[in-house]
Amino acid sequence: MEANLRWAALTAVAPVAWGANYYVTHEFLPADRPFYGAALRALPAGLILLGLCRQLPRGAWWWRSAVLGLLNVSVFFVLVYAASQLLPTSIASTVMALSPLAMMLLAWSLVAERPGAAHLAGAAIGLGGVCLMLFTGTAEVSVPGVLASAAAMLMSSFGYILAKRWSAGIDVLASTAWQLTAGGLFLLPVAAAVEGPPPALSAPELLAFGYVALVATALAFVAWFTGLRHLPAGTVGLVGLLNPVTGVVLGTMVAGEMLTLQQLCGLALVLAGVVLGRPTRAARRESGPQPAPPASDGRPADTRAPV
Repeated sequence: MEANLRWAALTAVAPVAWGANYYVTHEFLPADRPFYGAALRALPAGLILLGLCRQLPRGAWWWRSAVLGLLNVSVFFVLVYAASQLLPTSIASTVMALSPLAMMLLAWSLVAERPGAAHLAGAAIGLGGVCLMLFTGTAEVSVPGVLASAAAMLMSSFGYILAKRWSAGIDVLASTAWQLTAGGLFLLPVAAAVEGPPPALSAPELLAFGYVALVATALAFVAWFTGLRHLPAGTVGLVGLLNPVTGVVLGTMVAGEMLTLQQLCGLALVLAGVVLGRPTRAARRESGPQPAPPASDGRPADTRAPV
């Protein structure tokens, strides 16, 4: 049980970093360069992780890295940018908060992880809390923005479950590096064709890109995929609800505003949903040890945790 809590705490690094990323991107990064913004977020992070792991893809992982790079990095980063431009943060974050339910249903069909009642209840409670925190009821909703946010949510949820399904025997650091590098390489020619030369960056913008690439991408994605390796997808999805919570709390602290009673109630509901959906000792006993699937080259997979 303590080990599960440690994995959940490590996984929480990702949504907290992503929640802070909303503020950093909005305040310091160029608003009219979504493709370069996504490429400069993904490619440096991927190359740094690639230098740390010093492993290249082998066999099926060449095309798997390309698929996951498109789903989890290239298309996802651009769709999130489009949604953030077309929608108020409250609406975009609430749509993205549906990802726990999407991840549970996809994990059920793709990796045979049947969601438990606690997971479903936690997702519903957490979503209700996010709505309390973020819905203002006064913003005009953009249909293209909602579609972009929903597509980003579905794209990343599907990509995360595919990464979980394919990750047996592969080091988390290496697979994350391959995805980010592939996604960044896909974005560069598109950015050059659509947006022209790279933007000239000021010192604050360079520092902001440093945070986005190193913390909100390299560190966050390693933590996220490590959590997917060791925890049920439903639990990881619920931990992801900390993303909009972090965005609201950080924005309030930076702006010097006080949380309303409604927001405090919503924050309590989100945290209750995360706690309710955490992995329990009984659930782990029921699942029991599962035989490791063979690696892509047919040999038994290495099931040791990455170090």
